[in-house]
Amino acid sequence: MQQSTLRKSLSCAGWVVLAVVVGLMTGPAYGQGTGYWHTSGNRILDANGHVVRVAGINWYGFETTDEVVHGLWAQDYHYILNAIQSNGYNVIRMPLSNQMVETPIIPTNISYHNASGPINTDLEGLNSLQILDKIVAYAGQIGLRIILDNHRSEAGNGAEGNGLWYTTQYPESAWTNDWVSLTQRYLNNSTVIGLDLRNEPHNDQSGGSCWGCGLMSYDWRLAAERGGNAALAVNPSLLIFVEGTDCYNNDCDWWGGNLEGAQTYPVTLNVANQLVYSAHDYGPNLYQQSWFNSNTTYQSLVAVWTKFWAYLSLNNVAPVWVGEFGTTNNSSDIESSVPGSQGQWFQSIVTFLQNNTQLDWTYWALNGEDSYALLDSNYDSTPVSSLKQQLLASIQFGSGGGGNCQAAPPAPTGLAATPVSSSQINLNWNAVTAPPGCTVTYNLYSSRLANFLPSPATRIATGVVAANYANTGLLASTTYYYIVRAADSIGESGNSNRASATTQSGSGGSGCHITYLDQNDWGTGFTGAISIKNTGTTQINGWTLTWTWSGNQQIIQSWNSNYTQTGQNVALTNAVWNGTIGAGDTLTGIGFNANYSGTNHNPTVFHLNGTLCQ
Repeated sequence: MQQSTLRKSLSCAGWVVLAVVVGLMTGPAYGQGTGYWHTSGNRILDANGHVVRVAGINWYGFETTDEVVHGLWAQDYHYILNAIQSNGYNVIRMPLSNQMVETPIIPTNISYHNASGPINTDLEGLNSLQILDKIVAYAGQIGLRIILDNHRSEAGNGAEGNGLWYTTQYPESAWTNDWVSLTQRYLNNSTVIGLDLRNEPHNDQSGGSCWGCGLMSYDWRLAAERGGNAALAVNPSLLIFVEGTDCYNNDCDWWGGNLEGAQTYPVTLNVANQLVYSAHDYGPNLYQQSWFNSNTTYQSLVAVWTKFWAYLSLNNVAPVWVGEFGTTNNSSDIESSVPGSQGQWFQSIVTFLQNNTQLDWTYWALNGEDSYALLDSNYDSTPVSSLKQQLLASIQFGSGGGGNCQAAPPAPTGLAATPVSSSQINLNWNAVTAPPGCTVTYNLYSSRLANFLPSPATRIATGVVAANYANTGLLASTTYYYIVRAADSIGESGNSNRASATTQSGSGGSGCHITYLDQNDWGTGFTGAISIKNTGTTQINGWTLTWTWSGNQQIIQSWNSNYTQTGQNVALTNAVWNGTIGAGDTLTGIGFNANYSGTNHNPTVFHLNGTLCQ
């Protein structure tokens, strides 16, 4: 196992290995939804076509040697389910093992009496699967949904050590058959809304899971297609959740957190509109990843998430579910301004989920014995940390307050555009009044064509909270046209008035030098790395880097930049966090993946904001 992917958290049973832009909304984000769910673009919809957001909690125990959810030693299962529902969560991710499915035991780690009187009386004498039936039944009665999670093969703690979806004792045939068995068990029961096919596939350095390698025994993407299709053959209405691996092309994230390979090797199921990709993400308390350091910012974390998994949602490819993320109940681990800290990470990922309401999530974990517990060790219904619960409540059910929003917002007025440099135009407009029960943000659209229409292709920003925006990375002496729309959980407003402005001409103190490296070329594609040095005497505020390829290279993904490509002409513009380059400074970390055929010649002529770089 690579050090970059090692994560551990203590539970009462021992060490548990943990894991864990916006498309146009099509309706309000309801808390419960109706019937079975399906997907459209990057959203999950209920049977009536209403947007639903998975805003849930992990409740583990069935996958351990106890073979039953934890906390039943302290509280009645009805009480715990009511606590989940009353705290605003709508989905439970329920880990289990193949061993528990095939040879369920009669669990002993259950109490039948506490200080309030008899508890769990209807569970006495039942085996693990029968207890799961009881939990599913009552969860459905109170409007909760359940995602079953194949956490491991043998009963035990944490992810499977070999990083695969099978073991010697439980081969792939057992894994597939167990999913078919569970699908048949809960057929026509939409409380079980979907299947998380395997927890945290990863490579343990001795031959674990890969993505897109094409090897039948190791390619997790192909296995997910086989397992997902087997379940869908029984119930084509189930959501199929497919986690990432840890590494792709030697680029590593958390176990289950790396979905970079889905760009080139997507999961294809026999039933359309049932696939949800899933990632797990954690902070430095679990492991000191390279992106946690004294220079860490919200923007740099967004760049990491976008590269590894969020791009699938941001590009409207498919829904993305953050199946695990969590933190302790220490206030400094929940909110902090210290760069690279646990609190900064947690506050940032909550903000990211606030700003991108199409992303789904389940917090790790409900369990009072876990270091990231929501409830206390007695499983009382009041969360241990009111601060953490408040932050999690802010991302439940999208931006519409759990379905209270009933109207789209009015169109903004007073849009004005003001050039402030050769590469930046500032926008301001009148804030709109949100309809009752709604939270309003703004989407911005721009083009160099005066009569352009707002569309995903012309959208330059989503989820803007303030009634102003700085559009950077523009070309000098160029006219840009703008429209802004307000948005809430119902949808977008009409268009604002159109505004335009022309950037200032470039200054004489500008100069640049570009370093372009062709990395990891595999014959049909490659990874490019770019650094930009400001050799001029004035600071660069916003940049656009352009070049022309001599071949048929085509960028398919970029990071720390935004790309456009027309034929052989490429333009990279700065991300919101790296638009400034001081005089004499060098900006690094810009990269992209591209496909090609034939010969891959490096470009030799670059322009930055229209200036030829030397």
